Amino acid sequence: MNREVFAAVADALERGEPAALVTIVSTTGSTPQRVGAKMLVFGDGRIVGTIGGGCYENDAFGKAREAIASRTPQVVHYELSDDFAQETGLICGGQMDVYIEPIEPSPELYIIGGGHVGFHLARVAHEVGFRVHVIDDREKFANAERFPTAAEVIVDDIPSWIARVSLPAHAYAVIVTRGHTNDLEALRALAPRELRYLGLIGSRAKVARIYDALVADRIPAVALKRVHAPIGLDIGMKWTPTSLKSEV
Repeated sequence: MNREVFAAVADALERGEPAALVTIVSTTGSTPQRVGAKMLVFGDGRIVGTIGGGCYENDAFGKAREAIASRTPQVVHYELSDDFAQETGLICGGQMDVYIEPIEPSPELYIIGGGHVGFHLARVAHEVGFRVHVIDDREKFANAERFPTAAEVIVDDIPSWIARVSLPAHAYAVIVTRGHTNDLEALRALAPRELRYLGLIGSRAKVARIYDALVADRIPAVALKRVHAPIGLDIGMKWTPTSLKSEV
């Protein structure tokens, strides 16, 4: 059974889907499962594996879903006594501890623009654990030779691609295209979305012009306030694609 759980964990990590792994770490007395039994719980309620069912599995299931949302592990102690049975309607006996561990996939970074800045940013992002996706409309820039460690390299019209794709809410996105127009259209599509991070390259003057255009098009001001722009931290370096990579 644990083989199925481990396979499901690997699949979840590959898909970028958060989950929580519930493991029995100690038992005393009569319990339906032994130490080491595992159950994987997904945010939508799917389950792979079991820790024995009955009086405590349903409770652990609920706590696992809470752990996915809070991203906080915990150890839960169960006294499988008459008091617990009254709360759950089931009778077991014994005692057990379960460890509930959120399984967080590598964070997803979408680099909108495969030019020089995107090239350097993709390299350092991969080194620190991001799953990198690169999108550009120029095949000579967006290809596996330039981005060998990227999970995905896409050649497409940038605004059209963004319009078709639903980025996950836990994703990071940075807009580093080659020109004002693509930056504007990319931000127009992404600003209203719920993302963990959205950044835009450009000088303060350029950012102000783009914001003015989007406000005129009735993009909500609250959406633009979530955007990190100009992208990166001001650490006093002379601007180059490599230095911007360090600031980001």
